[in-house]
Amino acid sequence: MPHPFEQGLAPREANYVPLTPVDFIARAAEVYGDRLAMVHGAVRRNWRDTYARTRRLASALERAGIGRGDTVAVLLPNIPAMVEAHFGVPMLGAVLNTLNTRLDVATMLFMLRHGEAKALIVDTEFGALAQRAALEFPELKIISVADIAAADPAQFPRATDYEAFLEQGDPGYAWAPPPDEWDAIALNYTSGTTGDPKGVVYHHRGAYLNAVSNILEWDMPKHAAYLWTLPLFHCNGWCFAWTVAARAGVNVCLRKFDAKLVFDLIREERVTHYCGAPIVQGALADAPAAYREGIAHTVHTMVAGAPPAPAVIAKMKAIGIELTHVYGLTEVYGPAAVCAMQERWKTLPDEEQARLAARQGVRYHLQSGVSVRDPQTMENVPADGETLGEIMFRGNICMKGYLKNERATEDAFRGGWFHTGDVGVMTPEGYVRITDRSKDIIISGGENISSIEVEDTLYRHPAVALAAVVAMPDAKWGEVPCAFVELRPGASATAEEIVAHCRQFLAHYKVPRAVKFGELPRTATGKIQKYELRAQVKSQSAIDQEAGSGPISGR
Repeated sequence: MPHPFEQGLAPREANYVPLTPVDFIARAAEVYGDRLAMVHGAVRRNWRDTYARTRRLASALERAGIGRGDTVAVLLPNIPAMVEAHFGVPMLGAVLNTLNTRLDVATMLFMLRHGEAKALIVDTEFGALAQRAALEFPELKIISVADIAAADPAQFPRATDYEAFLEQGDPGYAWAPPPDEWDAIALNYTSGTTGDPKGVVYHHRGAYLNAVSNILEWDMPKHAAYLWTLPLFHCNGWCFAWTVAARAGVNVCLRKFDAKLVFDLIREERVTHYCGAPIVQGALADAPAAYREGIAHTVHTMVAGAPPAPAVIAKMKAIGIELTHVYGLTEVYGPAAVCAMQERWKTLPDEEQARLAARQGVRYHLQSGVSVRDPQTMENVPADGETLGEIMFRGNICMKGYLKNERATEDAFRGGWFHTGDVGVMTPEGYVRITDRSKDIIISGGENISSIEVEDTLYRHPAVALAAVVAMPDAKWGEVPCAFVELRPGASATAEEIVAHCRQFLAHYKVPRAVKFGELPRTATGKIQKYELRAQVKSQSAIDQEAGSGPISGR
């Protein structure tokens, strides 16, 4: 016998609609259509026109043969077309794959192939990839964006101009929410714990909930002016493309980060919010005071990755930038934990406030849980701030899984939690604090670098017998790769030669910034003892800082 509360009370069209963040732009256009939505140089568009452009994009893609479940890749800076793609692509049920503009061509081609992209929307700045893609994938539809701020507006073979492509679409395109909010909305690649990129699949429900969580965590008001310092290819800009639409705010686009330009835009466009990696925050904190003249309002910023140094946090506070520290990974849509500030912290010395603010924090509003657990027993570690465990997440703001990688998906979700691979502790106050990144990942300027990938490249050098790569502290980037190399008997190589070799195969930010030669420490079974190498780097960095010298290099 059905429960009384179930009798005749099934979901129906009138009382159940699948969640999708695409609906945010529809409401913004309906309610605040005349309000400013997009700023980019001379371009200033309201929400009504922006919504029409996204519908044109969806319609034109559909007429070009793109359908539900097809992948549309984009390789764009933070320009209006990138924001538009976050709505136009999922409107027709397709999946948006934002490519990291800093990657090498070979890696991007792998992603296009693995994700089975049917179309590529690409800025003319990245013509080298577009031309290679045209050769590698004859059926790939290529749409080129000649941005007003692009250095080279030239077209490339077999490409359709973006604006001409939009003209083919219907501004009144009748889109509908996905049949199931579990449907894929985006594909984001991460290096994970190996050198091979893994495709992280997001669903409409998770994107919707994280976009709303961003509003709740920041108390983000209606019509906030959001500056795109954070790349939109990073976890779909931490879902802020959808967040800004939900608040009918202003997307202040930024093709390339420049500290003076950022302050100019903050002043001229009354920017209220922006996000950025520690390197961005440091650059703004250290910028000449003249850049900030005329800015009297408070600006809110989110920072993720390695927490900024207390001195940077203090500088930000002094110049009127209020900082919120968040934590997450690609697999959890960007930020899924926040260092929630407590009122009592305001009475503490600045250095102590900065220390507390640098913790990874507590779960996002709409994330079900963040925990520190023993990865073997899955038991919670004591909340003593000392017992190590693995940081784990659970909830709707977790990926569907890894594309075409069932084994990795099962491993990531074992025990009913998502395993981050990050080592941390739980404080007595219930705040998570990372004590060490997973051993194979280096976080440099907000970018994930797999030490295994770099090591594999080192092994391709004929003089290298053994290689190990660990993170080295860096004042600008947070941390950078440091290579330890043991040469083959009778072979020789210089640090410069090793670095030049790596540059042939790796994106520039993955290339070791320091090379140390010598015999590598091993266990009795021959395994390289990376913890000893990390200790060496930490010790050497401390000596270098005292002496004012640069990174270790050479023999």
